[in-house]
Parts: sequence; C-alpha cells; structure tokens
Amino acid sequence: MAEFLAIVPARYASTRFPGKPLIDIGGKPMVVRVAEQARLSQASRVVVATDDARIAAACEAHGVEVVMTSSDHPTGTDRLSETAAKLGLSAQTIVVNVQGDEPFIPPEAINLVARTLAQHPRAGMATVGHAMTEREEFFNPNVVKLVQNAAGEAIYFSRAPIPYARDAFASDSSKGGALPSALANRAIRHVGLYAYRAGFLKEFPTWPVGTLEALESLEQLRALERGVVIAVARLDAPLPPGIDTPEDYEKLSIKFKNA
Repeated sequence: MAEFLAIVPARYASTRFPGKPLIDIGGKPMVVRVAEQARLSQASRVVVATDDARIAAACEAHGVEVVMTSSDHPTGTDRLSETAAKLGLSAQTIVVNVQGDEPFIPPEAINLVARTLAQHPRAGMATVGHAMTEREEFFNPNVVKLVQNAAGEAIYFSRAPIPYARDAFASDSSKGGALPSALANRAIRHVGLYAYRAGFLKEFPTWPVGTLEALESLEQLRALERGVVIAVARLDAPLPPGIDTPEDYEKLSIKFKNA
C-alpha cells in the first residue's frame, strides 16, 4: 500500500445546513467523527482543512490536526490545493479527499481509492463507483453516472443515463423497475470520494471552468477536458449515506446516540 494522507475539507457556511461540521454525533462534532474514521484507514496523516476558527478549535480539542485556509475557495478541491501547498507535499504524494459530512465512511473505501491511484501511475486522480440495478436511479439527474474504458479509467461523467441501452429501452422505455440485463455491471453510479496527486492539486485551481463542467455542473469534468486520466475503482455496495441536511441528521445521528 502506497503512503497517502487524508484531508477533510470543512467549512462552517452551508446554504442547506449552516454549521454542519460541528453538529453533535454521540458527543463529538461531526468533523471529528469523520477524522476518526479516516484515522482507521491506512492514511499516514489525517488533516482537517477549514476556514473557520470554531471548527479548528473543535478539532484541536480532540487532538485532530488542522490547517487554516482561505474563506474564498469556490470548491473543496481548491481548499485541498491550498492545504497541500501549506503542507509542502511533493508532486507524487497521494491525497484522499474525505468529505466532512461522511461520518460513517468505511476506512477500506479510503484505502481503496488511494490504492487505485497508486496502481495507475499515469492518472492524476482516482474515484469510485458502484453498479446500479434500478431504472429510477439510472434516470435520476441528481445521480451522477460514469462510463469507463477497458483500463478502468473514466471516459465521461454525466447526470444523463449513460451508457444508454438503445435497443433495450426501445422495447421498454419505462422509468421504473429493474434495468435491462444489457446494463448489468455497466450502469455505474459515481461516488464523490477522490484521491489526487499533489501535483494535480497544484494545477487544478489555475484551470478555467470548462464547457462540459459548466453544462453538467460536475467539477471532475474540468480534469477530463484537460486530458487528466481519472482511475476508477468499483465498490461492491453503496457507501453509507452522509449528512447533507437537518433531515439527514435526524435520521442518521441515532447511529452514534450511545457512543
């Protein structure tokens, strides 16, 4: 297993759930729970990257390393870029972006995406996905789909239903029920877990938003448009859900109620 570190970007401001990183889960702030899950992986170092003193103080109180970053970053990837620079990482260092609202993320998933990047030396980044079986999910524009080549690299990401089984849907175009057998293990749902080489993170913020990224509102398409190779690993099952809204919090915080 190649050495890698995990960075957890966390910001206080959130349109749907302000202060989300600090919500209590079993007596600890969520961002701390995320960092603890990352520590269970094979990461050599776990760092929270934030622009908020309250988040930094909460992390430091629980012994979690923190790097303070600018409040002007448009994306979490930009925040990772600044963090990697402040940590003085070499260009080939592997960095896993562990989202700050994923307190139940399996450590092995973190290992998997890091290992995938390490095994693809020509790739600048890696991500994961899992097979879909239901049409409702496949046709949902809020679900991002991806298509891979024979080498396991991403060809494209889209909110549209790809790859489209023309003949199968010509005979049955319903949007409910199971997907046709032609799409078995080919309809892949993208999961937003990424590993990057630090050299890629240095370059990414300097690239303008591309046409495809603007159309689909998918940041990873900026990398594809620039010719960056994205390696993809397959998960056997979906990851546990994160906490994106107050409603999610009510449903999922029970998991740590007695922690």
